[in-house]
Amino acid sequence: MRHARQHAQQHALTRTRERRHRLAHEAARLMAEGGIRDFHQAKLKAAARLGILDDASLPRNREIEDALREYQRLFAGREQAAGLRTRREAALRALEFFAPFEPRLVGPVLEGTADVHAPVALQLYSDDADAVPRFLDEHDIPAEARSRRLRLDPQRQLDAPVWLFSAEDLSFDLTVLPLDVLRQAPLSGVDEKPMRRASLAQLRQLLAEDEISAYEAGN
Repeated sequence: MRHARQHAQQHALTRTRERRHRLAHEAARLMAEGGIRDFHQAKLKAAARLGILDDASLPRNREIEDALREYQRLFAGREQAAGLRTRREAALRALEFFAPFEPRLVGPVLEGTADVHAPVALQLYSDDADAVPRFLDEHDIPAEARSRRLRLDPQRQLDAPVWLFSAEDLSFDLTVLPLDVLRQAPLSGVDEKPMRRASLAQLRQLLAEDEISAYEAGN
């Protein structure tokens, strides 16, 4: 009896893992092909499509992100890699341009999951709320104002100003944060851990590593 119960439990766990795997890959496909940027929206849409309705089978955001990398490697290949390189090079120039604001690259362009819909996302740091829009005006860059809620830690949230603009046929997304946030990154919406960020020097290093990898893959 005990053995039968253990077998049933193991079978249930295996089925749940298989469902999570299927959902993660379907959500990744929807993000890659449909331009969905929100992990929660993607996993719910995937669950509805596959008819999997139990919460235990819903994959974590990080599982979907891993599946998205795999999907892009298998089905996008060189096209995705070229688009990522273009965005990282544009990000490098943007980091140089916004140097007065201690800029950092964040998001899919840094993580390597950027597709044709992904903006170049930067975080800028200033205690003067008008400094960034004033800087944009001085350089004749029209930008659209938004706001974004970020979690600084498990207890604190912040509504940060966001500026959106286009340049070099790409979209740019600037989030402006107080200078003290530079010491510790806000929490990622993917896994609730401190967000990965890259400075100008770190992005230069990443681009150099990309170039070496591309050279080795071609030989």
